[in-house]
Amino acid sequence: MEILKISKWLLLILFLANNLICYSQTNYNTSISGHVVDAKTRASLPFVSVILENTSVGTVTNNKGMYSILTSKTAYKITFSFLGYESESRIITPGKTQVINVELSSTAVELGEVQVKASKKNYSNKNNPSVELIEKVIKHKASNRKESLEYYNYEKYEKIVFALSNISDKFENLRTFSKFHFIFDNVDSSRIDGKDDLPMFIKEKQSSCFFRKNPKAEKEIIHAEKTIDFNEYIDSKGLTSNINYLYQNIDIYNNEIFFMSNKFLSPVAVTAPVLYRFYIQDTALVENVRCIKLFFEPRNPSDFLFHGFLYITDDSTYAIRKIDMSFNKKINIDWIKDVRIIQDFKKIGEKTWLLNKDEIAVDFGVTKTLPGLLGRRIVSYTDYSVNNTIADSVFSGSDKVWDKDTSGKNTYYWDSVRKPPIDNPERNLYAIVDSLKKIPAFRRRVNILVLLSTNYLNLRQFELGPDVSFLSFNPIEGTRLRFGGRTTPLFNKRIYFDAYLAYGTHDRRYKYSFTTTYSIPGTSIYKFPVKSISLSYTYDTKIPGQELLFSGPDNIFYSFKRGVNDKMVYNHTFGLGYMNEFENHFSFKLGYAFTKEAPAGSLYFAGNDSSLLVNQVPFLQISEATLNLRFAPKEEFYQGKLYRTRVPSKYPILNASFTVGSKIIGNDYNYQKLNVGISKRFYLSIIGYTDVSADAGIIFGKVPFPLMFIHNANQSYAYQPYTYNMMNFMEFVSDKYVSLLVDHSFNGFFFNKVPLLKKLKLREVASLKILYGGINDRNNPSIQQGLFKFPSDINNIPLTYTLGSKPYIEGSVGVSNLFRVLRVDIVKRITYLQNPNVTSLGVRALFKLDF
Repeated sequence: MEILKISKWLLLILFLANNLICYSQTNYNTSISGHVVDAKTRASLPFVSVILENTSVGTVTNNKGMYSILTSKTAYKITFSFLGYESESRIITPGKTQVINVELSSTAVELGEVQVKASKKNYSNKNNPSVELIEKVIKHKASNRKESLEYYNYEKYEKIVFALSNISDKFENLRTFSKFHFIFDNVDSSRIDGKDDLPMFIKEKQSSCFFRKNPKAEKEIIHAEKTIDFNEYIDSKGLTSNINYLYQNIDIYNNEIFFMSNKFLSPVAVTAPVLYRFYIQDTALVENVRCIKLFFEPRNPSDFLFHGFLYITDDSTYAIRKIDMSFNKKINIDWIKDVRIIQDFKKIGEKTWLLNKDEIAVDFGVTKTLPGLLGRRIVSYTDYSVNNTIADSVFSGSDKVWDKDTSGKNTYYWDSVRKPPIDNPERNLYAIVDSLKKIPAFRRRVNILVLLSTNYLNLRQFELGPDVSFLSFNPIEGTRLRFGGRTTPLFNKRIYFDAYLAYGTHDRRYKYSFTTTYSIPGTSIYKFPVKSISLSYTYDTKIPGQELLFSGPDNIFYSFKRGVNDKMVYNHTFGLGYMNEFENHFSFKLGYAFTKEAPAGSLYFAGNDSSLLVNQVPFLQISEATLNLRFAPKEEFYQGKLYRTRVPSKYPILNASFTVGSKIIGNDYNYQKLNVGISKRFYLSIIGYTDVSADAGIIFGKVPFPLMFIHNANQSYAYQPYTYNMMNFMEFVSDKYVSLLVDHSFNGFFFNKVPLLKKLKLREVASLKILYGGINDRNNPSIQQGLFKFPSDINNIPLTYTLGSKPYIEGSVGVSNLFRVLRVDIVKRITYLQNPNVTSLGVRALFKLDF
């Protein structure tokens, strides 16, 4: 998967980017550090805001209450503030190094309620005041949700920061960093758990948001965006989409909360009292608001549930004033060491509580001792306007739009909208990265990492690759040698070329391909939305009906196949296409292709019409015009060097294509093809998610088997989600079909009940694939003259079949997250076991990265 490939080198790229800060920080002349604790309990206080008054300089304390500020700005006072505590200020001396430790006093006032503590063994919902309280919160959810308002709008500032954490001396001294060792000179030792970490990536956004209840509509107008730019190496927009996928907005009032690519049951879901335990801790004043502090935890620690605190207003509204929660470390989520979610609500008007601040901190990593990645998302909501009519024109068009110059905002603009302010290492990171990309040694190392992760070697104006196709083999060509590449936007922003030359040592034939693409708007053809015209000419081999996911047909790893693979075709193909994508993620593609297709290996085109002068047909002429339609609402994706990797979502993808083949335009037959399909992911809360794909097709007209639907089989040992893994190449053809593919991940729902499997963090997967199909009598070569005979072996035993009254069915069960990156399935073929050369049971593997 492209996301997995990115993970191999993106962390290093961004890591190297950071601390050229050491150059820019030579002007710092004021250094302040210290420790912030609770005045009563002496416990360290994390995420305390630390700000130099009358400046935009600030930071927050780490998980051990430590903070550090380096600045060249002049300030005389430093202020410490934290929800539920009295703010404290201290006098500082500009231009000096100083340590300021602070004790914050809680604003909470005990009101004398009885503290309820229940033994886990004796815990019961019956006559339990904690459960009665949460049931009142659930009962009042509808009135406390912001969606209960007729209108509202607000200003939103969002910041996402990633930092390399837990940097050891051993890591610093790795030979990899020998030419960049200076970047460790200014490592910050006070941001997370008192260990070294470096800011590596930052993304900021400021926008205006609008909501209307009836008819329901939402709108976000993005005024400014700012992010680290590595577009020459990675898709920054796609990377941001993946980050947004992991850090989706959390609405505590929803029954289910999507977080880290999984669904968690909310502690205020309708069924929460069944799966959670609740304990009233105390009653307190939180910033002069009387609240009940409620602790909650999962009944089963391995379920996808949260634990933490809810602060509930002690009045008739039973609104949530504050949330401080995480999830249990025992649940089966990989690559994550720690999580903290804090939300603060602000009272707007008489009784409306709306989100004021939202902060999510996630510590990614493999183990506690190895370097990790600390990701923080902070969102501030200000300038609320409630129940004031918003003009209908505001909601017209797309639900998300960008101002014309979102990237052109100056420093003064960003300083005015940042809440809270960013610290200096984050501030300087933008300029540092621009400087770093100009260093030749850095570029050389990055190009090697890009080659390893994307299979292309970046040579500035030209990319050489893909390297996995340089060498492969198959029974027809023998050893296949290939060399090729493509131009980049540095060569020309409008015109792109892609070409390769290949040679087979067995068939002793050269194959080649040349494609040129013209970008109509003048932007990269890999940048959404694409509007382009392409022209291509190719001579190469192909396995009829074979389409692989995230791979080309000559990938070295797919050269290893089970069974017999000696039926291919040589294609001479001329193609012309027009692609048009729209901002709403509807797209269409008009195409024309003329192909002269000749059989190769043991495949033959043998006519059954006695009027034919010869029985063997040397080639088939295919001339087709095609219209492809696609609609993927709210789709986000990572644009890789070869493929787009879609960010999973609950929204469906709709596809349709219509193809016309006609003798008028040079085809040997007259026909029309229609295909329609839909795919969607369904999230099933604590029992995982299901990917469902259904499609159907029909052919109108008389066609031989090469022009029918040759169902997508897989004879490799790699598990392919969208192919039939136990079907042989060209085993089934149809002129009408319906298929259903279902793949479910249980996310460890069952394995978590078994101690050893739970410790290994293994997860259960299962799939089912069903294919119905058949052919009309007019396309049956045993009935109709003028068609090609179905392929058979040397003993005249048929190898290609049509589906009868029963469907083709295969299913699998497997284990994912092996070594954290591998899925292994045992695949069982259930029907048509009587066909020759059939394997009914097999093991297939797939590299896959999940949280």
